[in-house]
Amino acid sequence: MTTELGGMSLGFRYMADFSQLESMGLDCVPEIGKIMELIEKAGASLTVRFIPDPNKDIGMNILTAFHYSKHLKVVTCKNLVDVVKTLEL
Repeated sequence: MTTELGGMSLGFRYMADFSQLESMGLDCVPEIGKIMELIEKAGASLTVRFIPDPNKDIGMNILTAFHYSKHLKVVTCKNLVDVVKTLEL
């Protein structure tokens, strides 16, 4: 993943699709945290999370507090229309 992110332009926007997520074990937390840190280090300006069912949010706000700095904007959307609008596609 580091190689792919290294080719991104500074200020890129990132979308994480959690629409098919049913559950996630705690053993995934360290890896998700590492991915979040790589995304920020690569220069992302915006992360958009697609989580249609708020009950299936796996604690992403808590992970955000530990793995993203305050300058990276994070938005959670419940539908694809909002995702597209937020990403300005």
